[in-house]
Amino acid sequence: MAAMLSFATLLITTLLATGAAVVLDWLLLRAAFQLMQPAAKRAVVWSGRPELVRGTRQLIRAYGTQR
Repeated sequence: MAAMLSFATLLITTLLATGAAVVLDWLLLRAAFQLMQPAAKRAVVWSGRPELVRGTRQLIRAYGTQR
């Protein structure tokens, strides 16, 4: 009887720990997606040196078609 009780306790504890791990993993994954989302939506406003932007665009035009 004691062995069955120990096994049932181990089984219930394992199921609870698995459920908690799944819920925590899901919450952390949602948090990661929420943190990544604004980076894709935000427009880049850069008021630095315009010649760098122009040079970058020229490099993209020059090497972009070779892929």
